Amino acid sequence: MENRPQWGTRAGFIMAAVGSAVGLGNIWRFPATAYENGGGAFFLPYLFALLTAGIPLLVMEFTLGHKYRSSAPLTFAKISKGKEWIGWWQLAISFVISCYYPVIIAWASSYSIFSFNQNWGSDTEGFLFGEYLKLAETPGDFGGLVPGVLIPLILVWVVTLGVLFAGVKKGIEAVNKVFIPVLVVMFTIIVIRALTLDGAAQGLEAFFKPDWSKILDGKVWVAAYGQIFFSLSIAFAIMITYSSYLPKKSDITNNAFITGFGNSAFEVLAGIGVFSALGFMAAQQGVPVAEVVSSGVGLAFVVFPQIINEFPAFNGLFGFLFFGSLILAGLTSLISIIETYVAGIQEKFNISRTKAVAIGGGLAAIASLLFATRGGLYFLDSVDYFINTFGVTLAGLIEVLAIAWFAKELKNIQKHANDLSDIQIGTWWRICLSVITPIVLGYMMFDNLRTNLTSEYGEYPREFLFNWGWTVALGAIFVGVLFSIGRKKKEESLASSNKEVSR
Repeated sequence: MENRPQWGTRAGFIMAAVGSAVGLGNIWRFPATAYENGGGAFFLPYLFALLTAGIPLLVMEFTLGHKYRSSAPLTFAKISKGKEWIGWWQLAISFVISCYYPVIIAWASSYSIFSFNQNWGSDTEGFLFGEYLKLAETPGDFGGLVPGVLIPLILVWVVTLGVLFAGVKKGIEAVNKVFIPVLVVMFTIIVIRALTLDGAAQGLEAFFKPDWSKILDGKVWVAAYGQIFFSLSIAFAIMITYSSYLPKKSDITNNAFITGFGNSAFEVLAGIGVFSALGFMAAQQGVPVAEVVSSGVGLAFVVFPQIINEFPAFNGLFGFLFFGSLILAGLTSLISIIETYVAGIQEKFNISRTKAVAIGGGLAAIASLLFATRGGLYFLDSVDYFINTFGVTLAGLIEVLAIAWFAKELKNIQKHANDLSDIQIGTWWRICLSVITPIVLGYMMFDNLRTNLTSEYGEYPREFLFNWGWTVALGAIFVGVLFSIGRKKKEESLASSNKEVSR
C-alpha cells in the first residue's frame, strides 16, 4: 500500500501546477519581453516554443513524477545509476530561489498597504531605494536589517510554512483552489479598469503591433524559449514533485496542455493589463509608450506606483489589486518551490513531513534575512540572475540530455504517458526533447557564458559577482553532488552490513 500523499482532485493538481507556473515573471517579465522582441510578431516564436519545448517538457516531468512516485533525486536515481545528483542540484536551485523570492512578496505586501494613501509620494524611485529599502551605497555591504521589509517577510514565511505544514491536500491544494481563482478575478478587474483609461489603445497598439522584421532574428526565438522555460517552472524539480502526488489513473498529456496554455493565457492577460496602464501613463506625460516601458522590480515598484498616482479615481483600490495579485502569484510559486526540497529531505533522511518543513523551510527563512538587509537588493539581483542563468537553464539542459541521450528513456516515458492519456504523443515529441530543446538550451548556455565572461553583469564589481553570483550557481552543483554521494555511501554501508549478517 502506498503512503505517499495524493491530490484530492484533478482540478486541485492543475490549480497547483498553474499556481506554480504563474508567478511574478508572468506579470513583470513577459509584457516587456514580448514588446522588445517584435510585439505581436513575438507570439509566433512564443507559441512555437510552447509547443516544441514547454508542453513536451511538462509532459516529460509530469510522467517522470507519476511513474516513479518520488522526489526529484530519487526519481533520477531510479531512472539510471549515477544520475541522482541532478535531482539534488535542482533542489539546491529551488532552495536558493526560495531564499530571495519571499522578500519580493514582502515588498508587494508593503506596497499593497502603501497604495491606499500613495505613501511613495511623487518620487517613486527615490522612495523605493531610499526610504523603503534604505539601499546601501556599495554592493556587498550588509548595512543591517530593514524593519519595513523584515516584518512583512516574517508574515510571508508564517503563511507559507503554515500551508506546507498542513500537507499536500489540506494545505497546498486547498490554498491554490482559493488563490488561483481569486488571482484571476483580481487581475481581470485590473485589466478591465486599465482598458478604460485614456491612452490604453496606444499601449495595446505598442504591445500587439507586429514587427515582422524581428522574426528572422535568432535572439527573438531564444527569448521566446527563455520565457517559456522560466515561466513554466521547468527544471527545478517542481513538476516532478507535484506530479508524484497524482493518483495512478491520471491523464498526463491533457494536464500538461491545460497547465501550459493556462500559464500562457495569464501571460497574455498580464500583457494587456500592463500595456494598457503604460499607455495611460505615456498619455498623461505626453511621451511615446516606448519611453515608459519597463520590467522587473522597476515596473512593479517604480512605474506602477507612478501610474497609480495619475489615476482619475479609486487609485488606492487599483494599487491594492495590483500588488495583491503579485502577492498571490508569488505565494503559489513559493509554496511549490519549497515543496520540492521538503519532499527530498523527507525521503533522504526518512523523517516526517513536519520535520522536513521545519528544517528546509526554517533554513530558507533564516537565509532570506540576507535579502532583508540594506544591501539586500544587490544580493537579490546578482543571485537571481546567476541561479537562473547558470542554474535553471543548465540544469534543464543536463536533465534533457541525461534522459533523452544517456538513459534513452524517452520511449518508456512516451509509453507510460500514452497508456494513461487521451492525447497521444509520438515521434514529434521525442524529436522536440532530443533535438530541438537541447539545441536551443545549448545555444542559450553558450551565449550566456560568452556574455558573462566578457562583461560584468549589471556593472557590479567583479569580486561581488564572484561571491554572490558565480559561487552561488556553482555551489548548487556542488551541493547536488555532495548529497548524492551521501546516499551512495549509505547504500554501500547497508549492502556490506547485509553481507556480514548473511555470513
